[in-house]
Amino acid sequence: MNVNQSAPPVPPYGQPQPVYPGYHQSSYGGQPGSTAPPNTYGAYNGPVPGYQQTPPPGVSRAPPSSGVPPASTAQVPCGQGGYGQFGQGDVQNGPSSTVQMQRLPGSQPFGSAPLAPVVSQPAVLQPYGPPPTSAQVTAQMAGMQISGSVPPAPPPSGLGYGPPTSLASASGSFPNSGLYGSCPQGQAPPLSQAQGHSGAQPPQRSAPQQASSFTPQASGGPRMPSMTGPPLPGQSFGGPPLNQPNHVSSPPSQALHPGTQMAGPPGPPPPMHSSQQQGYQLQQNGSFGPTRGPQPNYGSPYPGAPAFGSQPGPPQPLPPKRLDPDAIPSPIQVIEDDRNNRGSEPFVTGVRGQVPPLVTTNFLVKDQGNASPRYIRCTSYNIPCTSDMAKQAQVPLAAVIKPLARLPPEEASPYVVDHGESGPLRCNRCKAYMCPFMQFVEGGRRFQCCFCSCINDVPPQYFQHLDHTGKRVDAYDRPELSLGSYEFLATVDYCKNNKFPSPPAFIFMIDVSYNAIRSGLVRLLCEELKSLLDFLPREGGAEESAIRVGFVTYNKVLHFYNVKSSLAQPQMMVVSDVADMFVPLLDGFLVNVNESRAVIISLLDQIPEMFADTRETETVFAPVIQAGMEALKAAECAGKLFIFHTSLPIAEAPGKLKNRDDRKLINTDKEKTLFQPQTGAYQALAKECVAQGCCVDLFLFPNQYVDVATLSVVPQLTGGSVYKYACFQVENDQERFMSDLRRDVEKVVGFDAVMRVRTSTGIRAVDFFGAFYMSNTTDVELAGLDGEKTVTVEFKHDDRLNEESGALLQCALLYTSCAGQRRLRIHNLALNCCTQLADLYRNCETDTLINYMAKFAYRGVLNSPVKTVRDTLITQCAQILACYRKNCASPSSAGQLILPECMKLLPVYLNCVLKSDVLQPGAEVTTDDRAYVRQLVTSMDVAETNVFFYPRLLPLTKSPIESTTEPPAIRASEERLSNGDIYLLENGLNLFIWVGAGVQQGVVQSLFNVSSFSQITSGLSILPVLDNPLSKKVRGLIDSLRAQRSRYMKLIVVKQEDKLEMLFKHFLVEDKSLSGGASYVDFLCHMHKEIRQLLS
Repeated sequence: MNVNQSAPPVPPYGQPQPVYPGYHQSSYGGQPGSTAPPNTYGAYNGPVPGYQQTPPPGVSRAPPSSGVPPASTAQVPCGQGGYGQFGQGDVQNGPSSTVQMQRLPGSQPFGSAPLAPVVSQPAVLQPYGPPPTSAQVTAQMAGMQISGSVPPAPPPSGLGYGPPTSLASASGSFPNSGLYGSCPQGQAPPLSQAQGHSGAQPPQRSAPQQASSFTPQASGGPRMPSMTGPPLPGQSFGGPPLNQPNHVSSPPSQALHPGTQMAGPPGPPPPMHSSQQQGYQLQQNGSFGPTRGPQPNYGSPYPGAPAFGSQPGPPQPLPPKRLDPDAIPSPIQVIEDDRNNRGSEPFVTGVRGQVPPLVTTNFLVKDQGNASPRYIRCTSYNIPCTSDMAKQAQVPLAAVIKPLARLPPEEASPYVVDHGESGPLRCNRCKAYMCPFMQFVEGGRRFQCCFCSCINDVPPQYFQHLDHTGKRVDAYDRPELSLGSYEFLATVDYCKNNKFPSPPAFIFMIDVSYNAIRSGLVRLLCEELKSLLDFLPREGGAEESAIRVGFVTYNKVLHFYNVKSSLAQPQMMVVSDVADMFVPLLDGFLVNVNESRAVIISLLDQIPEMFADTRETETVFAPVIQAGMEALKAAECAGKLFIFHTSLPIAEAPGKLKNRDDRKLINTDKEKTLFQPQTGAYQALAKECVAQGCCVDLFLFPNQYVDVATLSVVPQLTGGSVYKYACFQVENDQERFMSDLRRDVEKVVGFDAVMRVRTSTGIRAVDFFGAFYMSNTTDVELAGLDGEKTVTVEFKHDDRLNEESGALLQCALLYTSCAGQRRLRIHNLALNCCTQLADLYRNCETDTLINYMAKFAYRGVLNSPVKTVRDTLITQCAQILACYRKNCASPSSAGQLILPECMKLLPVYLNCVLKSDVLQPGAEVTTDDRAYVRQLVTSMDVAETNVFFYPRLLPLTKSPIESTTEPPAIRASEERLSNGDIYLLENGLNLFIWVGAGVQQGVVQSLFNVSSFSQITSGLSILPVLDNPLSKKVRGLIDSLRAQRSRYMKLIVVKQEDKLEMLFKHFLVEDKSLSGGASYVDFLCHMHKEIRQLLS
């Protein structure tokens, strides 16, 4: 097919084009123009419904060629400006087809200077699929020069990479409201893994180690391959396909005469005043790439769009070809490589400063002196020796600590060491606990503290001789001298009021207002509690739990129940003076479950009947917490309140709230008030709870706004959890609620806890993130701490560090166990120190970095406008990568984006954080949802944030049915979906099954027990239990995924082209989001522009 042949005017994606009436192009602000037609092609303007493989009528189609696949093109949602001002061209997020389509003009050129080659250093950036050949791997590992782009014309003289100029268009004017607000400066790279350009050289090797880089080589007109310069106006060049394997290079092309065109995959089209029309590539699923938003330095198609100082230039030549998403770092590939390389061997913790396997890799840990990465993960395992170096790199130095993490059955729990009445041995000066890094001197009679260098005497009962290496001969018999994690039994000196604690208590506090009764919640809960009370947490091999229980119901008033074992029937006592809360009974309120079982069962049977006819709709909230806390205080024990609450507490009482939900505040300076509590009463209450060791877990069942930001203050500050079930219906949400409640009641908790992090000289802990309270600058106080909660700690330099001695951290947690035993859990970790930035960048862990950055940002929204928070994140990321580029990467063209090998996923993950509901909410996200997610992420561990921000997408029908392993994941992009398959997506909170419209009838029958796609119930939440291999496999996979996560993930079945698909697509994080978030490709281009700005 002749590439010069004109195509009939059929717009890609059904979008009108320039020069034709009704032309519509994506705008800065994302508002469609007045004459833009409705989008008939589904959300995101993504694949055509049904993923048809035929072009729309009137588009001529080339016969399939047998060559390498052509360049790829991308989609931009209709009417979504998104990152338009950063000058992204056409990108396709997936392997392209070998068929070419005719292409229409309408995309603006990109960039203002020739761009340099892609180099992929040790990173292997293969699309997920068959393993690469050794030749490919070699080529990739060595790092290639990969090119295939045409440079645009120089900008008008005297102008930098400026914003768009004005140019009339048929579609009316659009406001200029760029996503990042600022005008583009510098220049973004067309990142591409294209191989060789029209004057191709063989692939060149590139030096910098530990880096990955991407960009297309500028290529073009009548000139020598090594020269750069713009082609002549009106000229167009074919280039080699963008998707070639790394070891293929194109033959050198002939120099072209002005005005000629060379056949081959065309680049993006010329400007609209050019008469030539180029072909569009057909995408993998038969849909076409759309036009792009206005590009910097080129005419804006909207009248009235500000020109920001650039004059309209002469007719522009072709812009460069765009980036193929398979050519940029793939999270899936990185995860897969780490599993293959590090999943088989145990991780032995004996060596200082080792970077552990990724959180997504299954590995065993052998503790040989440093804490397991299940307890502590760091952003870098090699920290700068000086604060100047740390400031230069901008890499946050932080540790995500999970002191009571649950270990897999193959790993032993920390040993418990009992030193008797003398208690654990500590440094006299800094109070650090004995650990493997302490140095014994003077024949073992004294030891030198590894944290503060103080010399301490060894007590006579702890004395032992040293061997010829200066090590104690009993070192391997003592956990505290040979292991990274262990526990000490605490003496009475470590207890409140110098007396040993009583076993903790659980108090169940149930909302019995009209909403709770009507939804069936109260009946369900009372039924479930009867069996749940047998599963209270217990120590070791104890036959029964030491935990006592109590029950309260409430609406506008509180009802306490006496369930003493000697009573025939429970007794109810009502407290109606909620302003001055007291506990009306002591004896008989907190009881042992086994002793009072009959009375408790009787009470749980009666509660739903007692309130069955209630008309009381108002509730109180603060007095409920106050009552629980007072009950624990009277019983002189720590404990946990389980509160089941349904509505905004508007009844007259302390802590009364009003409905202040206001979506108009979004994107204003007052947006931060939506995340702040509306009254200080709850902070004061939380402080009292922490002092008493009263932890609060809150289960919310709202039908409308309940002000999660305020109600979650007490759970957040006491180390508790919040669970939210919006519009609760027993039939749909019963399984999720029951599962969460069961897990919450059963999990092992440490009560009345205090945690302190000590560091060796040179660094100190300066900032803390998580669900806890701090009354001073060093002690993290937790009324309760379970095995899922983390505390994130940031460190700063206060002196110079020494490369030889490294840096040490010791986390000490003092807590009361479920049996009422006071214990100290100690975790130690030694890190390396470096004087070279390259060593810092070689030992970073991106997943932990993202965990820290998300928590930093989510706390930032409490005090700063969301836009400021987003900009801060982007600036910090750019500074980290620019510092690497400047100081660690070997010299190369400025048009190249070079990323450190272990940080090559930083841009994609950071973009996911920026697009998250807290920082960039879509129209359907409620204020309560944002507050809920914000407090959830605050105490997530690294594995949870990893899957939360970049969900797992698993194809269910591609692997053989008999295969018992989990199917390999694919990238979270709509381009990866095929309409003949079924996919499962999970992010730790949600679970979707997406069913393509073209799935075979037999598969639909096997999985859903209906005969066709149209009969599948959209929104189905339970798969039918069927006796066939596919059904068993999928249900087994869902069960195993749920078992891996701390919360039950409710299933939602989504059909292609169904209205629920919008919700599903929200989680395809590599694509542009409807709320204006950039696609991965676009964000990478923006990131490169920011880096180049910093470097220039």
